[in-house]
Amino acid sequence: MFTKPQDIVVALKLSLSNSISSYAELGKSLGMSASEVHAAVRRLQEARLLDPETKQVRFEALRNFLVHGVPYAFPVSPKAVTRGMPTAWAAPAMSDKISAADQMPPVWPDPDGKVQGAAVQPLYPSVPGAARRDPELYRLLALADALRIGRARERAIAEKELGLHLNRHAHA
Repeated sequence: MFTKPQDIVVALKLSLSNSISSYAELGKSLGMSASEVHAAVRRLQEARLLDPETKQVRFEALRNFLVHGVPYAFPVSPKAVTRGMPTAWAAPAMSDKISAADQMPPVWPDPDGKVQGAAVQPLYPSVPGAARRDPELYRLLALADALRIGRARERAIAEKELGLHLNRHAHA
């Protein structure tokens, strides 16, 4: 079974708490149905990114997949100009580390967004709403997008930041 883009969203959310309270609660926080979350957890277990017994994130495996798999499995190219929510290097997670004045900021199309930029398809349609509700998840999703669309420098910064997050939570 192949991993789907929403599985990455679920894995990143689980990396923040490393436990599943209920599929319904997790789904509500992510803007997904309980059955979508359950299926994502099953695929993550099959991909060996979650422990099947404890349902806890395997942090090193997740880091490796984010860095080496996600850019190829879920590539995206910024498209038309739209209003939305900043992602990748334009998001708060990286905006203080990257100066990208020569290009339009990447954004997730979002009617509530306040930034004009190049449209980037999020990993799942509910990502902007989930990111608004959870700033830490927003940070991780933006870093994952930097891996998906960034140049070498942006990808290196995102890899380092994701590694720090995953190491911190693995040893918490």
